[in-house]
Amino acid sequence: MEEILRVEGLCKTFTLSKKQQKIERTKSKQKVAVDNLTFTANRGEIFGLLGPNGAGKTTTLRMLATLIKPDKGDAWVDGCSIVAQPEKVRAKIGFLTSELKLEDFFTPNYLFDFFSNLHQVDPSVMAERKKSMFERFGIDKFAEVKVKDLSTGMKQKVSLVISLVHNPDIIIFDEPTNGLDVLTARTVTDYLQELRAEGKTIILSTHIFSLVEKLCDRVGIIINGKLTHCDTLQAICDGLSLEDRFFEIYKENEDLTI
Repeated sequence: MEEILRVEGLCKTFTLSKKQQKIERTKSKQKVAVDNLTFTANRGEIFGLLGPNGAGKTTTLRMLATLIKPDKGDAWVDGCSIVAQPEKVRAKIGFLTSELKLEDFFTPNYLFDFFSNLHQVDPSVMAERKKSMFERFGIDKFAEVKVKDLSTGMKQKVSLVISLVHNPDIIIFDEPTNGLDVLTARTVTDYLQELRAEGKTIILSTHIFSLVEKLCDRVGIIINGKLTHCDTLQAICDGLSLEDRFFEIYKENEDLTI
């Protein structure tokens, strides 16, 4: 398979405030969020980062999306360095996080047009793509409704759609179904499978075992910033359920946990 993402030695450390030290239950002023992370992803696959809250998944994806810079290491997205060529990386990816906040007074119509123009999408392509995606996710009926009046599920659908206005080949999702009702979550997971069938590469983070089992071709298990395993589900699980195998791995790596 063709490699489209290569991550080599990514590291990220944060300075903790006194409040954060209390939350983390540590006296250390430094938090190693990502520790020498290395893995690859191939074109046309769904690659999952699985780990508990605070494991470093979101920090990893934010580095890949060029929102924050690594302290050490680099990653190449379709040949472009996240350190040396962040603008080119941003043009190649779509990034969706549950923390994405849409401005309350804008409408889905306005947001789609705004982000399409930002990515220099041709107007005719923009119009056709908006019609198709709005109908696909049922946004068309709410196209002129302000964000503040949309349901949580509809806001997530709008966020998904505007993150893909430029039809990127590589899509990065941070906890794609987090906080969604079962119907909206199913809509999102079905769409991720459709994107893979179109040859898109999807990198997602999650702590939900069933989501990994349903979607992912390969998975990396991350515990306290370190990648402990990276392979197909079959190879990692070795006959066990993913949940049982994960807790075996977690126990084997107790020294990595706080």
